[in-house]
Amino acid sequence: MQCEQQVVEEKMIVAMEQDASSERVSQVEYLLAQWGYNPHIIVGEERTVIAAVGTGPDIESRLAILREVPGVATATRVSSPYKLCSREAHKSSTSFTVKRQGGTVTIGDGQFVVIAGPCSVESGDQIFSTAKSIAESGAAILRGGAFKPRSSPYAFQGLGEDGLKLLSEAGDEFGLPVITEVMRPAQVEIVCQYADILQIGARNMQNFDLLKEVGQARKPVFLKRGPNASITEFLMSAEYVLAGGNQQVILCERGLDYTKDKGEHTRNILDIQAVPVLQDKTHLPVFLDPAHSSGKRHLVSRIAKACVAIGANGIMVEVHPDPAKALSDGAQSLTPAQFADMMADLGPYLELWEEEHSKTVAASAA
Repeated sequence: MQCEQQVVEEKMIVAMEQDASSERVSQVEYLLAQWGYNPHIIVGEERTVIAAVGTGPDIESRLAILREVPGVATATRVSSPYKLCSREAHKSSTSFTVKRQGGTVTIGDGQFVVIAGPCSVESGDQIFSTAKSIAESGAAILRGGAFKPRSSPYAFQGLGEDGLKLLSEAGDEFGLPVITEVMRPAQVEIVCQYADILQIGARNMQNFDLLKEVGQARKPVFLKRGPNASITEFLMSAEYVLAGGNQQVILCERGLDYTKDKGEHTRNILDIQAVPVLQDKTHLPVFLDPAHSSGKRHLVSRIAKACVAIGANGIMVEVHPDPAKALSDGAQSLTPAQFADMMADLGPYLELWEEEHSKTVAASAA
């Protein structure tokens, strides 16, 4: 009895020479398509890379052919289950800018970015006063939820489009790009009208329909790791966004679930070692969330120092003018004064961060 031959999915990365013309790139793309591979072109600052997935037992012979094609610098097999977000596909770290009138923020290159603001947009006075205070203290991006996923159907669910308008107006007033969560594919279009960055919450990390939709958007995506997700699962979720054509993805570690202490001391466990692990595996910028992981405001500032020290590209924290009256996540929200103190405390750590980043960039260039 003859056994059926197993179909194996193979992945490859073809790096073009720096001066390769668009015609050369098209020739390689055509050849890959003829072999039954699905090519995905990534245009970098220095060179164009083509990531491709296909099937067949003769990938090594195909790689050998590609290496002889004019304009091709290297052609290599990819071992990881994700290809577009892997270091194999993109050796240099990804960076991009986010703009809002009066303010431009670079993410992923040379700048440690602090995102701050309330969990939920509750009123105009609340979001405007918060935006003013965090801008004065050095935050780069304003956060605020307009659509809130809540465990209880009776909890505050957000102000919807009214909340988006208030968030956008506050960002304009104080020159802060804004980030807010999108929960369903149907919300992507309206959120894109007001926000500069689309947040995918931990609960939606594997909402694949939503990931596909934001992959079609041309706004940066801030993807939070699920509380029970592995590193590979996290990166595969990011792969969905990149596969849709959206290369501007930010990864955020926000804490893993655990059961031994039943949340008695902290809300979650922050997997801080995920930062260097992810930075080795992917070119995407990596952020940490000391507010959701701890769940307690008196821990946020101290954990934030560790986030800088480990080499993250930024952090997201929650700030509310009156946390005791917050409609969501008041226990982990800093007051404006506490946020100002945290930013001052981070000063020496940020100086070291910039120094280490400069060394890393110099070593990569060498």
